[in-house]
Amino acid sequence: MSHGRFDNPVVAALAGIKDFFSKQELAERLTGTDRFDGKTCIITGANSGLGFGIAVEMARRGAHVIMAGRSRIPEAGEEVKKLSGSDHVEMRYVDLSRINTIYDFVEGLKRDKIKPDVTILNAGVALPGARKTESGIEEMFLVNYLSNVILTQLMINRGVIPAKYNGSSFRPRIVFISSDSHQGSSAIDYDEFGVYEQYGVSKGISNYSYFKLVLNTYAVELSRRINKDKVNVGVNVICPGPVHTEIIKNAPRLLYLTLKSIFRIIFRSPAKAALPVVYMSVSPDYEGKTEEYLHMFRHKKMDPKCYDREEGKKLWDESFKLWKSVDPKAKMIG
Repeated sequence: MSHGRFDNPVVAALAGIKDFFSKQELAERLTGTDRFDGKTCIITGANSGLGFGIAVEMARRGAHVIMAGRSRIPEAGEEVKKLSGSDHVEMRYVDLSRINTIYDFVEGLKRDKIKPDVTILNAGVALPGARKTESGIEEMFLVNYLSNVILTQLMINRGVIPAKYNGSSFRPRIVFISSDSHQGSSAIDYDEFGVYEQYGVSKGISNYSYFKLVLNTYAVELSRRINKDKVNVGVNVICPGPVHTEIIKNAPRLLYLTLKSIFRIIFRSPAKAALPVVYMSVSPDYEGKTEEYLHMFRHKKMDPKCYDREEGKKLWDESFKLWKSVDPKAKMIG
């Protein structure tokens, strides 16, 4: 049976204390000259929390920002415009718990000839119990993992993200937002992969970190598939550290208030947590780099299981099989 690093939400939250005081040796690498002028950036889950903070900072640095989300449209976009002082901000609807909206989102990008320079896969949920989506797949698994597979596959298959480097000075970048809590999670259990099962708060916390390990493993395998002979697209992973967001909004009331107090004291604001993400997204330090991992502003290695080639191949095949079982149009690259 699969398990994540934590199964107690309070212990998981308190683990962020060490991160809060850790040395950030790369923080000074991000400067005011790191800008997105002329570049288009897509951010999923940008209507609130970390995604919103990233959108503000990217717009402030000259990006054309496309905020992808399922709520607060267009209110969140108008707020980003005000906070960033930029009008180059738009919102587009996508709900990662509904597969058909991912198709609509990608087709809209293709129709409008949008080719993002940077794609930030940020959207995620943390649930106190299982919820079945219209596809029959549990919501946390779908939103935090499988929909990211579907979105990246469609964007590359439809040519929204070019899979061949054209010699420009800036290769496209895909950045997966992860969590260092993936470290120490179990190996992927394919007997339960995508199988709907009821769970409670403890298993929900465990699933969160476990699904991040699954996501990181996919990110590494995606990079291998599209960067066989050279780096065509930088595919990298980052943990922004403990962030004070509303990801816990679905928790039971007493637990929510406890975690909210911890978040308020030791977690970083979305604006501050966005900075290392911006660094990985635009800095020349990451030009031509792929399969890199940042823990806030620190180089680090992911859990060794994320780099296992046989595991990556098996995950790729099993992800396609699962996607195909709920969507006859499913097609993986390569």
